[in-house]
Parts: sequence; C-alpha cells; structure tokens
Amino acid sequence: MSEPTPTELTPVGSPPPAHGLDAWFDLKGRGTTVGREVVAGVTTFMTMAYILFVNPLILGAVPDGTGATLPFAAVMTSTALVAGLMTIAMGLVANVPLALAAGMGLNAVVAFQLVAALKLPWPEAMGVVVAEGLLIAGLVATGFREAVLRALPDAIKRAVAIGIGLFLAFIGLVNAGFVTRPPVGSPVPVQLGDGAHLVGWPMAVFLLGFLLTTALFVRRVRGAFVLGILGTTALAVAVNWLRDGTVFTAPGMARIPTALVAAPDLSLVGQFSFGFVARLGWTTAALTVLSLMLSDFFDTMGTVVAVGRQAGFLDTKGEVPQARSILLVDSLAAALGGAASASSATTYIESASGVAEGGRTGLTSVVTGLCFLLAMAFSPLAAVVPPQATAPVLVLVGLLMLSEIGALPWGEPADALPPFLAMIVMPFTYSITNGIGAAVVAHVVLAVVRGRWRELHPLLWVCAVAFIIHFAAG
Repeated sequence: MSEPTPTELTPVGSPPPAHGLDAWFDLKGRGTTVGREVVAGVTTFMTMAYILFVNPLILGAVPDGTGATLPFAAVMTSTALVAGLMTIAMGLVANVPLALAAGMGLNAVVAFQLVAALKLPWPEAMGVVVAEGLLIAGLVATGFREAVLRALPDAIKRAVAIGIGLFLAFIGLVNAGFVTRPPVGSPVPVQLGDGAHLVGWPMAVFLLGFLLTTALFVRRVRGAFVLGILGTTALAVAVNWLRDGTVFTAPGMARIPTALVAAPDLSLVGQFSFGFVARLGWTTAALTVLSLMLSDFFDTMGTVVAVGRQAGFLDTKGEVPQARSILLVDSLAAALGGAASASSATTYIESASGVAEGGRTGLTSVVTGLCFLLAMAFSPLAAVVPPQATAPVLVLVGLLMLSEIGALPWGEPADALPPFLAMIVMPFTYSITNGIGAAVVAHVVLAVVRGRWRELHPLLWVCAVAFIIHFAAG
C-alpha cells in the first residue's frame, strides 16, 4: 500500500467534512441538528396553519362586479401551494428559518378595497398583486429595498423586534377570544372575553392550553410548542365530541374529520389579468399598486429584522447578510400569490415560533414548506387545530421577543420616542407597516428639531415622505 501524499492527510484535530444536509444548511455551524430543525419546522407550520382556512374565508366573502366569488377549496389549495413552494425556496436560497404565506391584512385589502370598493373583477384584482410583487422584485434587484433596510437606525430595528413580539402576543389573545371587540357604542375599544368575562368552553380550552404549553416551555421540554398545540387540540376535540356541537370559531375546527384526504383544486392557478390598468386608468392603477406595495415592502422588512435578531443571523452591525436573497424570494412570493389567486404572500411573523423551538437554518423552512404541500391533500386533518391551541404559542413567543427592550436608548427622550412608537403602534393598529412608519417619521422630525438633519441617511427622507403620504391618504 502506498503512503498518502501530503494533500491527502487530514490535519490532527480538524472536524470531519460536512455532508448532506449539514453541508447544505451548515447545521453544525449554526449550533443545531436535523431533529431540532424538523421540530421547529412543524411548529411554524402548526402556528401558521390557520391561514389555510382564514384566507379562503376572507377572499371568498366578497363577490366581484360580475357576481363571481372565489371558491373555498380552490383558494385553500392555492394558499397551501404558494406557501409551500415559496417557504421551501426561502430555505434553499437564503438558508434562514422564515416561512411565507398569504398575508393577513393584504388579503383584506384585495377583497374589500380592490374588489368591493374599486369594483375590480377577481382576475384583475389578482393582477394588481402580481404587478406589486414584480415591482418589489425590481427594487430588490436594484438594491433599493436592501438599502432601505440598512438605512434604518439600529434602535428602530431593535424596537421593531419588540413591537412584533407585542403584536404576536396580541394576535394570540385575540385569536383565542381572550381579548375581544366590545359592542358598538362601548366606551372602550377592546374588552376581556365575552362581555368582560372569561366564559365558555373555548376560553377554558385556551387557558388550560396556555398552562400546559407554559409548563412544558419553562421546564425546557424539547418540542414544547408542538406538544402544547397537540395537547390543546386533543382537549378541544374531546370537548366538541362530548358536547356534540361545534363550539370553536371556524367550520371543522377541533372536530374529528370524516375524511383524511381531499383532492387539491388547482382551478384558480393562473387566473389573473392586468386589465385593471385599462379599467382604472394609468394614474389610479399606479397608485393602487404602490399603496399595496408599501405595506408589503415594510411588513417583510420588520419581520426579517425581528426574527433574524431572535435566530441570531444578524451580523455585528445588526444587519442581515442574506438580505437580498430573503427579499427576492419574498417579492417573488407576492407575485406568485397573485398568479395563483391566493393574494400577496409575505414572510410571516409566526416564523418566530419555530425559531423559539431552536430553528436556525433553512431546513426549518423546508420542513414547514413540505407541511404546507402535504396540507393540499390532507386539508381535512389540518382543519382540526383550533386557534385556541396555537394562541398560547404566539403569546409565549411574544415574551421571548421582548428581550431587546433593555438595549433601547431610554436615557434621552428624543432617542427613545421613535423606537417607543414602533413598539406600541404595531399592536395597537394591527400593522407592522404603521409601526415602522411612525418611528421613521418621528426620527426624521426630531432630527430636524434638534438640528441634526445632516446626519440622516437620504433614504430616510424618502421613507418619511412616503409614510406621511401613506398616513394622510390611507
């Protein structure tokens, strides 16, 4: 046997070369394992699965000018298809634990503004979404979107993460029915439970699920969030079975399905049109696309910064090294969502639930995406999980995202006000974009008042003007 040449020798003490999943996703380098990433991916899916049923309910609630409505099964299939494909793309291209799906809020704009108010037929309304996604993709290609992300002050970026944490907790409490909207004429905007009382089986299920998930979480049980969701769902199914009636909010929620498999309905894929330009005129059409783009533009940026800080993939300057790849996938997801009639797809803040379970790489996203693709066939089974089962996870993830609050510049009021506005405006207005906008405008105005306007990045002036127009025009 011949002696190995020096180039064939392995240095003493060097780690073995990575192979397979580890080589692709750098699992060891990010301190994670395949098992941990799988659990994280499933957690993210289960926390986001509600969109499969809420999106068809919102988009299907409004007939267009021709009387046409979007069928529930077809919208659900498109929602799962877009979420699955683009979440997998996010994992493979950007190698980050971020998941995408049809954006809540954006779908309401499509249904109630584009279709109900502007009287666009559904294919043309989805054409607006496609145009908006392609426009943002162009801004990514030119580096503009990434430059705006880098121009945001570090304090505002930190506050965005905190604000999204509060936003997530608020979403969880609202989804569970713990916080509700009072009757018309009430002197307060929100209330506790039903008439300021915590009553009913859904509330009992949420509270018991919260105690179970919290107990697993504080004892650091691996997969605590998944186990909490499964345990709470089992309790909800038992309650429905014993009562022989649906007591949860959405059809089929927390009920044993009569079938496990349903054929996917792909009839809406490709049903979009750019005829909205001729119908609305160039000026109105351009403003419509830009207004939708503004929300999508900043929602994603806020989510990327917040989840990135929690997952630890920001660099020492608080910036996102993979920003261009992340933003490109997100932009193309918006266009694909419109092309499939699922509304604009965007990066989800619920991705933080998988990160809280230890997800650190794109493998988490790949697992989440595969779950969405499987849901196209197993939609009856996915419908079992009620919002009362996922709400505890959102509340606890909100807790985890408040860790940056001590790093904000509380000593100087002028420095503290912009991040403070970012933190409180997000949950109180139910919008990430509004929170970032309030912070940016305040930052620019205070810099001018203090005579420090020369220190402002030019893009902050552009953003401030855009947000002022956004807030004034609606």
